[in-house]
Amino acid sequence: MRPTEHVLDMFAVPGDTEVVTGGVRAGDLVLSPGRDPHLQEAVSPRLARLAVNLDMRPGRDPRDLRIAMPVPARDGSWVVDGWSATRFEPDAHQLTDLTALRAVGAVLHAELHAATTRSPITHPTRDDRWAEAARVAFGEAPLDVDAVGPDGREVLLALGSHRDATPLGPDQLVHGDLARTVLLDAGGAPVVIDLSPYWRPALWAEAVVVLDSVLVLDADAAVMSEWVSGAAGQAMTRAALFRLLGDAPPDTGAHERALAPLLDSIRT
Repeated sequence: MRPTEHVLDMFAVPGDTEVVTGGVRAGDLVLSPGRDPHLQEAVSPRLARLAVNLDMRPGRDPRDLRIAMPVPARDGSWVVDGWSATRFEPDAHQLTDLTALRAVGAVLHAELHAATTRSPITHPTRDDRWAEAARVAFGEAPLDVDAVGPDGREVLLALGSHRDATPLGPDQLVHGDLARTVLLDAGGAPVVIDLSPYWRPALWAEAVVVLDSVLVLDADAAVMSEWVSGAAGQAMTRAALFRLLGDAPPDTGAHERALAPLLDSIRT
């Protein structure tokens, strides 16, 4: 997708664009499509304040966590025709190491927990497929076992029946797509570039990072043996339901292979 001339004008950037991680670069901004204006109006100002606080914190190490600065349009809105904007990070590259990603997630979620004590996600009609998938994963909406086709029906049934009331920790503002959205800037600092906001336990968000890393970043699948029982197993169960139902269409075979330790424990 390419932003329209109206979108470019509202964000005051030139028309020359290139595809980059997280969206489309235009001038010194990265424009990202498909954004819910109600959600971004609630979350982006908080992220902007946190981004400034992290960058200006006394005693900051050059390699400490950063957040790509959200930027409003000329009229003060955070979304224009579905597009939002953040500052472009020059000379940066994607972080793919799972150990490092989990460490980034732990710091990010600690910062978000301290900065946001009540859910900013109050818009009641958020109906994108990922929000619906999260509701199903947490038992807030019914599970359609035919949602991913016959190849995935047995996996969905197993995961759905495995959920129990084991506490996963308090709900807080978390990033539901961290594995794909962390860069290392020119100084070696991790930069979160495109936060996908959910009001869910941090343990669930970590499980999503682990699963995504195994599925798409070639992380060692042996890590999945850590996510079989107790709270970790329940978090991974919900992460798996979230991805299977949210991705369109999911690679059910890849999910089954990645989730083999968890599925084996459920079946036995």
